[in-house]
Amino acid sequence: MSALRPLPAGPLVAFYGDDFTGSSASMEALAFAGLETVLFLAPPTPERLAAFRHCRGIGIAGVARSRSPAWMDEHLLPIFAGLKALGAPILHYKVCSTFDSAPHIGSIGRAAEIGARLFEGWIPLVVGEPGMGRFQSFGHLFALSHGRGYRLDRHPVMARHPVTPMDEADLGRHLARQTDLPIGLVDFVAMKRGAGDAALDAALAEGAAIVSIDVMDAQTLEEAGRLLWQRAGRPRFTIGSQGVEAALVAHWRAAGLLPAAPAMASPGAVAQIAVVSGSVSPVTARQIATAQERGFAPIRLAAERAVDAQAWESEIETATHRALAALAEGQSPLVFSAQGPDDPAVARLREAVAVAGLTIEAVNDRIGAALGTILDRVLREARLTRAVISGGDTSSHAAAELGIDALTAIAPMAPGAPLCRAHAPEPERDGLELVLKGGQVGGDDVFDAVRRGGAS
Repeated sequence: MSALRPLPAGPLVAFYGDDFTGSSASMEALAFAGLETVLFLAPPTPERLAAFRHCRGIGIAGVARSRSPAWMDEHLLPIFAGLKALGAPILHYKVCSTFDSAPHIGSIGRAAEIGARLFEGWIPLVVGEPGMGRFQSFGHLFALSHGRGYRLDRHPVMARHPVTPMDEADLGRHLARQTDLPIGLVDFVAMKRGAGDAALDAALAEGAAIVSIDVMDAQTLEEAGRLLWQRAGRPRFTIGSQGVEAALVAHWRAAGLLPAAPAMASPGAVAQIAVVSGSVSPVTARQIATAQERGFAPIRLAAERAVDAQAWESEIETATHRALAALAEGQSPLVFSAQGPDDPAVARLREAVAVAGLTIEAVNDRIGAALGTILDRVLREARLTRAVISGGDTSSHAAAELGIDALTAIAPMAPGAPLCRAHAPEPERDGLELVLKGGQVGGDDVFDAVRRGGAS
C-alpha cells in the first residue's frame, strides 16, 4: 500500500456541476466538513476568484445536464482548463446522484471524453452516497424515495423523468450508450475484503478508462475515498455525485488528515420567505401540498402561456402581484409551474409547445427565467432575506435573474440542499440567504423548514 498522501495547501477539489442544485450538494459536502468552499454561478474572473483564494473547494454551477453534446464540445473544454489551472489535485465533474443523462442530452459520456483530452490516466466514477440515500452494488444504482429503496430503473421518479427517464440501473451499461471509453468496476465485495487495489489494477489491466466504484455504506465510502486520493495522479479528473466529496472527506478523516466536522450554528427563523418551483417531481408535489397546509400561499404560474411573449409577460406580472399580496397578508408565497408529473398543466404545456412549433427546452428556459424574474421583483419590493428555488433545471435560469455570482454554505437544510449566503456585486442582493433545491431533494416539510431555519 502506498504511503499516506498529505493534504497540500491551496484548493483540494475543483468541481463543475452539471446543474445548479447538484453543485450546491458538492459545496455542502466540503463546507460542512470544515473545508471552506465557494460555488460560482458562472466561470469567475481572476479578480472575483481572488476574493475567495482561501477556499479549499472551488466550484462552478453549470447547466450541462440540460445541454447537447455539441454544446458540451464548445463549452466544457475551456471550463475544465480553467479549473485545472487552479492546481487542485481533484477535478470533479459533478453529476446528479440519480445519474440523469442520455446520449442526446446531459451526456456524461461526452463529458468524460472531453475530460480525457486534458487529464491523463483513469477516470474514477463514484455515484453512491449513503447520506443522500444512494447506494451502488455491483455497478447498479439504487435510490431511496419517500423512505423506500428502488433500483434506479424502477424508481418512481427517475423511471418517469420528463427529460431523461432511466431504463437501466447498471451505470456502466447506461454510460456505454454515451461513450466508447471502456468502463470497469471495483465492486463492494472486493472493497470489503481489502482487495480494492487489486480490483482496480485488474480493471485497468483490462483497459478500462473509466472505473465505477461501488459505495454501499460507511466502509465502502471511505474505501472509495482512499482509492480516489491514494491512487490518483495530479490532477485527477473524476466523475460522480457529491459522493466524490463525501468519500474524500471520509478517507481524509479516517486517515487523520482532517479533524472532526465543526458544529454548525442554526441560522434562526424568519417570518416569511419566497419560494419558486419549476419542478414536476412527485417529491416536490408533496412539498407544495405540505407548504400549503403550513400556511404558504400557493400561486400557480400558467406555464402554457410561455409560448406567447405578450401573454407570458402578463402572466409574470399577475404572479408577481399575487406573491406580493400574499406577503402583505403575512403569508409566504410559493410560485409553481406544476404540481407533479400528473398535473394537467404538464400536458397543457406540451400541447402549447407543439402548436407553437417551439422546442420544450426553449420554453423550459423561459419558465425558469420567469420564475427568477418573479423572485427578483418580490425580493426587491418586499425586502425578504431568505428564498428557495426548487428544481435543478429551474435553478440555473432563475438564479441568473437575481444578480448573484457566488454562494457559500451557511447551514444544512436538507441533504444536498444547504442554506447558502449569496455573494453579489450589488449590496442590496449581497447576503441574501438562498436554498437551491433539486426536485427530488428534501422532506415533505422542506419549505417550512427553510422558513424555520431548521433541517428538513
